[in-house]
Amino acid sequence: MIKVVFYISFVSVIYCCASSISAEEFFAMGTAYYELGKFAEAEKWFAKASAIKKTMNASEYNLGRIAFETKRYEEALRHFEKLVKADPQNVMALKAAAYTEIMRENYTKADEYYKRVLELEPESADEGYNRALVLYKMKKYNEAEEILNKYSYSMPENKNNVLLLARLQSAQKKVEALETYATWLSVSQDPQVRYEYIMLLYGNTYYARAIEEAKKLVAEVSADTATLKRADIQFLLARLLLTADPENPDGMTELQNAVNSGFNDLNALDALVKDPNVKKSNLTEIQNIIANVIAQQKKD
Repeated sequence: MIKVVFYISFVSVIYCCASSISAEEFFAMGTAYYELGKFAEAEKWFAKASAIKKTMNASEYNLGRIAFETKRYEEALRHFEKLVKADPQNVMALKAAAYTEIMRENYTKADEYYKRVLELEPESADEGYNRALVLYKMKKYNEAEEILNKYSYSMPENKNNVLLLARLQSAQKKVEALETYATWLSVSQDPQVRYEYIMLLYGNTYYARAIEEAKKLVAEVSADTATLKRADIQFLLARLLLTADPENPDGMTELQNAVNSGFNDLNALDALVKDPNVKKSNLTEIQNIIANVIAQQKKD
């Protein structure tokens, strides 16, 4: 509260004596309002400070930060690019421009900026990760992995690096991805990552491990997440049991659980019926479940 009162008092003094205010005071006012989250006011003071050579660059950068925080990404980029043009070795501005381009989904330009950052800071594992992530978004998987491997020393300390490496290896259909996913999951927990791991295990015919991980996933997800629906996860477990362990009676139980939870993808159910690995004695019951799903959809 004291801080706020001080700032307000300071503003009053400044408005009264505008002609005698220094560049540093303009900048200080912008900083004060920025720290209070009052971006509109901060922007006004940084704009004044940016017109004075002494505080021009720092104010330009902060104007870019405000534009970024308020999701005006094109405007933010103009501020950061102005700084980079004036000083091509301004690492802070290069990083800010790169991240802004990521928000604009302009990954090619973001990669150009990160490449320049790494030329200036070649030992920066954080920026190496950022560039690898951008290359992953661009589907340049091999190049991204090469960049990430340059900073392998940071792997044990940064689980994000491990997960990105797993996804890069998986995208290239490398069997090493299995171990990398397992390493990440040994110290972290995320339903989406476990789902990716299950699909990779299944694709590489590690059926028993896929079923084990699917059971863990069902236990982890008690409700829908941003990327996964509980009913879909239950169906995944049912499909794995019915096709990879057809003698296990739990497969039909899990399939009914999935439908009870709202699973109603008729294409997926039809594909299950046509799967040659499904036990023939289960087909009639699966077809009955499909008929019930169709009947329910007609009611709805």
